Amino acid sequence: MKAVIIHGPHDLRVEEAPPPAAPGPRQVAVRIRAGGICGSDLHYYHQGGFGTVRLREPMVLGHEVAGEVTAVGHEVTTVQPGDRVAVSPSLPCGACRYCLEGKPNHCLDMRFYGSAMRFPHVQGAFREALVCEEAQAVTLPPGMDLARAAFAEPLAVCLHAARQAGPLMGARVLVTGTGPIGALAILVARHAGAREVVCTDLSPAPLAIARRLGADAALDLRADPAALEPYAAEKGHFDVVFEASGAGAALAGAIAAARPGATIVQLGLGGEVPLPVNALVAKEIALRGTFRFHEEFRWAVEALGAGRIDVTPLLTEVVPVAEAKRAFDLASDRTRAMKVQLAF
Repeated sequence: MKAVIIHGPHDLRVEEAPPPAAPGPRQVAVRIRAGGICGSDLHYYHQGGFGTVRLREPMVLGHEVAGEVTAVGHEVTTVQPGDRVAVSPSLPCGACRYCLEGKPNHCLDMRFYGSAMRFPHVQGAFREALVCEEAQAVTLPPGMDLARAAFAEPLAVCLHAARQAGPLMGARVLVTGTGPIGALAILVARHAGAREVVCTDLSPAPLAIARRLGADAALDLRADPAALEPYAAEKGHFDVVFEASGAGAALAGAIAAARPGATIVQLGLGGEVPLPVNALVAKEIALRGTFRFHEEFRWAVEALGAGRIDVTPLLTEVVPVAEAKRAFDLASDRTRAMKVQLAF
């Protein structure tokens, strides 16, 4: 079968790989059809990793995928051959202290598709076929296309972040950084009842998409660095902030624009950043992390299938897997692309 394999920075190859073994008793074989390119995939493509996580062997990339069930183990009851499914890339162990506490996203023995965090690496899902556990295969509602289904993973990330933020009904929300995750955060905030959503970025292209998604204001801080300052008047304006850029300047601006008692959810990762602790303390702001997801993956599939969250404006292009390098180059260009998917 064909697979998209990273060997080192900018050394991306579409190669033949061994097909998976037949599914075990509680496993499911899936023919992958659609796969979205994520920011972490781009880090492997450009830098060979991120932070202390580095490639130490060739690795199949990808974790935002959907496809068709081709075979199931004899104990599988929730899916059957012919079903179309979104595949969760997350496989917690179910036995460690955090899994037993009901926090499987913090599993001590997590296996996550396309991750070099452990060695041997966990091979990814950008391949023509894979075998997953039954719990990872979520059946799609009738009429749901596979391109939408491949958005389930990043949407689940934002649904989990929204749970960290608390109730959003009637809230004034700021989203800093409007790449794919920031854009999905806008959709989630609107879905949860936010009365105002403002977003910021340094590029006009994603801001134009953000307006289509329902942002009340989309501020280009490169063109106008002071555009957020009016929201800082009288100790701030926003009840909730989703910081999706990972930039220290964005976090500082968010703290200034957040009102006393606000919650800031840190979605973006960009390395260590300075933190204006005095303002954080004086305004009694809660700064919360958010990490992956669990049950939110199924919620994402349901919301996408029902049309409650429309991700159509985010999909820039679907590229044949044979042109994977072109797809990765396109996905890397924020002036041209929001979300690029591979078609298998």
